[in-house]
Parts: sequence; structure tokens; C-alpha cells
Amino acid sequence: MNFTKLVPSIFYKDLADAKKLFVDCLQFTITHQELTISNPYCVLGKDGIGLMAFQDEKLAKEHHPELRLVTNSIDEVYTRISEFYPELLHPNLDKVTLRPWGAKEFAIMDMQLGIRFQQW
Repeated sequence: MNFTKLVPSIFYKDLADAKKLFVDCLQFTITHQELTISNPYCVLGKDGIGLMAFQDEKLAKEHHPELRLVTNSIDEVYTRISEFYPELLHPNLDKVTLRPWGAKEFAIMDMQLGIRFQQW
């Protein structure tokens, strides 16, 4: 058995929130979108990472996932996000912090999703 990628599905009340976080802030690319169907969605990708964002108010109320993105340039990621999107910084981990397990981390969140950035 061989797997090549994990592609999570994230549910938003409004896809505009997903686009702000992933396209504007994290510079993902929309690789496909279906916006005029009954359950609009878009496929997003960057650096071999992929995810699907769905507009579904009911499921958005039920699901609040947290993702972890590992990077080799956490200071660069933090600088860009804190400069252009400081409102997304998570209040409990809003600075790059060396954690007891040896990783440097900081986190962001929007109305639907938490993302922890990590560098070992």
C-alpha cells in the first residue's frame, strides 16, 4: 500500500474566509474551484501540500480542526504573517516560541481553523 498525499477537507461558513487565510495570508494557489454548485468548494495547494475548503455552514459549526505546518523557515513565515495578518495570530501562541519538546512554534487561527507552524 502506497500513499502520496494527505488532503484534508475543511468546512467554512463562507469560502471567502478560507481564501483570506490560505490564498492571501499563506500564499496557496487555487487549483480548482466550483463556486456555483449547491456545495461550493475549492482545492488549494502549495509546495506539495493540498487541501479542500468547502462552504457548508452546518458542518462548519460542527468541525474546528487544527493543522500543523512544518517549515524550515519559521521566522520568515512569522514575520510575513505578523506584518500583514496580525489579527490571525493565536493569542496563546502569538510569538515564535521554543517549546519543551525542542520545536519552535507559533500559531494562527481564523473563525474556523487553527494552524500551528513548527520548525524542528
